[in-house]
Amino acid sequence: MPLPRALAKANRFVANPVARLIAARAPGFAIVRHRGRRSGRDYATPINVFRVPSGYVAALTYGPGTDWIKNLNAGGGGTLLYRGREVPVGPPIFISTEEGMAAMPAVVRGILRTIDVTAFARWEEVDA
Repeated sequence: MPLPRALAKANRFVANPVARLIAARAPGFAIVRHRGRRSGRDYATPINVFRVPSGYVAALTYGPGTDWIKNLNAGGGGTLLYRGREVPVGPPIFISTEEGMAAMPAVVRGILRTIDVTAFARWEEVDA
């Protein structure tokens, strides 16, 4: 079950501005840059993401219906700012809970199980 939408809205104005200060370089974090599908506005959303051989995997703690996921789908992808590097990525590929959990470090898996996260996405790098 995804976290409540009210928490997502609060994070947009409270936690996200703080997280953006470190997410571009901190292990386990990235900033996903995407364009609004209706507004055309550019957004930068901090997320937890982990490198895997096939690309990058993130737990969708608010579920697969978030605006940033919809924007990445509509725009055919976006950019991850990961460990100080800009990485062009394609649209999200939704993966199974098992595959997503396997990509997470043990401590993160425990937290995700506690909050009952079951939605995951993977991104592949694309040529810019």
